[in-house]
Amino acid sequence: MSYAATISKRLKWGIFPTRRVVDEDENGNFIIPELQQPIELSSSEKSSTNAIEVTNELSSLEYRDEKDRKWWKYFDEYEYRVNTKTKDKRKWYKWFHDDDTPEERRLILKIDLLLTLYSLMAYWVKYLDQTNLTNAYVGGLKESIGMKGNDLVNTQMLFTVGNIVFQIPFMYILYALPLNYVLPSLDIAWSILTVCLYKSNNVSTLKAIRFFIGGFESCGYIAYHSLFASWFKASTSEVARRAGFFYLGQYLGILTSGLLSGAIERTMGGVDGHEAWQWIFIMDGIISAVVGVIGLYMIPGTPQDCYSIFLSDDDIRIARRRMIADQKSFKPRENAVKYFFDIKIWKSIFCSWHIYVLSLWTAFLWNNNNGTSGSFALWLKSLSKEDGSPRFSPGQLQDYTALTPGLGLLWLVLTCGIADMFHARWAALVFSQAFNILGNVILAIWNVPEGAKWFAFCLQYFGWAMSPVLYSWQGDICRQDIRERQVVLVIMNMFGQQSSAWTSLLVWKTVESPRFLKGFSFTAASAFAIIVWTFVVLWFYKRQERGNAKKNGIVLYNSREDPDFNPADDLDIAASQVVVTADIKK
Repeated sequence: MSYAATISKRLKWGIFPTRRVVDEDENGNFIIPELQQPIELSSSEKSSTNAIEVTNELSSLEYRDEKDRKWWKYFDEYEYRVNTKTKDKRKWYKWFHDDDTPEERRLILKIDLLLTLYSLMAYWVKYLDQTNLTNAYVGGLKESIGMKGNDLVNTQMLFTVGNIVFQIPFMYILYALPLNYVLPSLDIAWSILTVCLYKSNNVSTLKAIRFFIGGFESCGYIAYHSLFASWFKASTSEVARRAGFFYLGQYLGILTSGLLSGAIERTMGGVDGHEAWQWIFIMDGIISAVVGVIGLYMIPGTPQDCYSIFLSDDDIRIARRRMIADQKSFKPRENAVKYFFDIKIWKSIFCSWHIYVLSLWTAFLWNNNNGTSGSFALWLKSLSKEDGSPRFSPGQLQDYTALTPGLGLLWLVLTCGIADMFHARWAALVFSQAFNILGNVILAIWNVPEGAKWFAFCLQYFGWAMSPVLYSWQGDICRQDIRERQVVLVIMNMFGQQSSAWTSLLVWKTVESPRFLKGFSFTAASAFAIIVWTFVVLWFYKRQERGNAKKNGIVLYNSREDPDFNPADDLDIAASQVVVTADIKK
């Protein structure tokens, strides 16, 4: 059968991708051919161990004596997460891990070309549409519809409120519904509303449409982090790298929004009777809709619910095995709704440190950047020549707004590179926030040479450069239960966003531009809080992974406290238990 015919068979009515059924029993449970054992995702799954799996793992166990453990090992983030052999094989300059088989590398490359590449495109258009309000505001929208006082920040706040409210149902949607249909549909919906913005003739209409745009965009960021955690390993830094690449889309969106707005301002004002700011919304919406349609075919779903027309059955099998090896749980094949709303599960979620510690961490993140306030663009607009006329002509101002996100691309690569190079996500967070604090302190002082202000604004996207590192770390922390991973991801994101919704009204009042003393001071304080709280997260994380050390291939002992312990004897006992288990199963 030709490749084209194979692709066609995976489409319903020749258009819509269908769910791929690969190695499933009559109940829909997955079967790993090598083990001939269904993967039943019940609560007992985590405690059960297959004899063959244990036999293979025994040879790779690392016995580690903690007698002389140094105090500075606290900063070794992966000390208990992976064994020394695996950690030493991981090189920052290699896209693949040395342990990846040729088949795994082909699969990873396919997922990169599908999911990772498309996620960048999707996040690009998300921020193309999200930041066009500021460019339209300084490009004539303010005067055309009579915006006054704090109308800009209030409109931005309603967008955030829409984001928060619409995230609530996504606790379940991320878990239960096929995202290859959900995400493109939402993308197309907000694209249509973006185009509709050109018809805004008053502030109330503008606010209402932006509220619903925020609602339809609400799940974009967390959904792709959920998908990355479903396809890539956290133990070998696969997730962090892809999250960093995905996040490039944000800065590209802000950058191209400024450049595109500038080009429209210069060339399209008055075309077909529309002002330049109207064309900004029309062009952005059309571009976003096209990307949404493409997503229907590029988003692969998840390994357990794969809808990709480009992956083979063997690719899906390999992906499932990889996620099991990375301690990732799957959605149950039966009674998924009941399983999700089980009171015991929700009790365990709210009794865990994850939801509280990570939510506060995310709140600091959502308040550690001055980019969304439009402070840079408003400052540029306030600059004037010696004769009192505006320093920047129409279109030129929007071009200059592309400077800071352009540099942000570099800050993002640098921050994610540090996390990868030094195997320390905490170090990347501290590094980025140090520069973020510096820039915001300079702007808070304000009475400095103009060159210092340019320097400080050029650092503004250091604030968000750590976001992919933080969110990928969350996926690793909550990896062992898919329900907890999705619920904590949504709740911590909502908690962070709601804090930025009301704090923006207090510290980023448009009438205080371009000075924003409260805004820059609060942002610097939030960045400092992230540094402090990161070490709290690190402490909890290491305590958790120490408890999971055996699952991670590490057997801990202390020869000072237990001088009679012999690793060789322990290995022999474990091997004999495996033989007994195998005999019983026969």
